[in-house]
Amino acid sequence: MNILNINSSSNRQNSISTSYAEKLINRIKEVESVVNVKERHTTYSDLPFLNEEMLASLFVKGERTAEQEEALKTSQQLVDEILDADTIIISAPIYNFSVPASLKAYFDLIARAGLTFQYTENGPVGLLNGKKAYVIVSSGGTEIDSDIDFAGRYIKHFLGFIGISDIEMIKLDQLMFSAEEKQQKANHLIEELQIA
Repeated sequence: MNILNINSSSNRQNSISTSYAEKLINRIKEVESVVNVKERHTTYSDLPFLNEEMLASLFVKGERTAEQEEALKTSQQLVDEILDADTIIISAPIYNFSVPASLKAYFDLIARAGLTFQYTENGPVGLLNGKKAYVIVSSGGTEIDSDIDFAGRYIKHFLGFIGISDIEMIKLDQLMFSAEEKQQKANHLIEELQIA
């Protein structure tokens, strides 16, 4: 099994979402005989934001120049990583009701027409079918799936957009109020997961 572990926390030492991603990976390793893990830390990978040169290169019809290919080099690397993965783990804290800016930048870089989705006469269709995603979202006060959650729902929507519909959410929300209860629930969910 090839796992792409996408970490978006700015907290390198004490991140709850990161620690639960590690617990999940260890749980998978208990079941799968061969597990390869590719780590992608969006906050500390120096990912670029989309700029004019990159946008122009994305919409080239026909063959790209060497300069245009260079402009999309990081994007292509990220796309290759997710194409190669069987299982995607995304750990994301909620910052001010939404995802960290680095995770949004990551999503912008992997949303590639013809590679991760395609346009059809009925609208866009995702191309990353058959992959499993685990999404670990932590928050201090925001309730996942509430009206003020612009993180968990956004991640699920984006994954569906690129064709990943088999999504398991692991919620670690409202930790300012019920940390022990939420962590126990998350621990139980990871322990009881049916890994296939």
